[in-house]
Amino acid sequence: MHATTILMVRKGGKVVIGGDGQVSLGQTIVKGNARKVRRLAKGAVIAGFAGATADAFTLFERLEAKLDQYPGQLTRACVELTKDWRTDRYLRRLEAMMLVADKDVSLLLSGAGDVLEPEGGVMAIGSGGNYALAAARALEDGEHDAEAIVRKALGIAAEICVYTNGNLVIEQLEISAS
Repeated sequence: MHATTILMVRKGGKVVIGGDGQVSLGQTIVKGNARKVRRLAKGAVIAGFAGATADAFTLFERLEAKLDQYPGQLTRACVELTKDWRTDRYLRRLEAMMLVADKDVSLLLSGAGDVLEPEGGVMAIGSGGNYALAAARALEDGEHDAEAIVRKALGIAAEICVYTNGNLVIEQLEISAS
């Protein structure tokens, strides 16, 4: 996926998802302050999106409907969404990925049918995702909290990836004690 970076970190009683604001069409930046990270399910779920803008709205709406159908069951709602995404004639044309989290679980969703939990509480998607992921993994053992890791790692990705900028949207939730 080009044109964005979304990073999720679960650490120290919080789960944080952050994303940059750049929207690109080919080699042109058309918007620098898009909101690719949102709260869903009356604020109980946070989600970030990498892919086309229209696809984002479609998938956020579909996920919200699944969360209404399966309240408090993020994993079940995500599995049902990815089933639809993979089998529905319209949805399967969407080329996108999502990171979603609630107080208990963090997941990566794709149109290929993936519903994956991160190893170690860190996961990233988008064209700058590997840069942000590497930076976050390097920072996670240090003194930084989840939000600081997300901010620093996305800043590093913005310095490296031409499809990522420094206009960040950060959302966080308190997580369950494990």
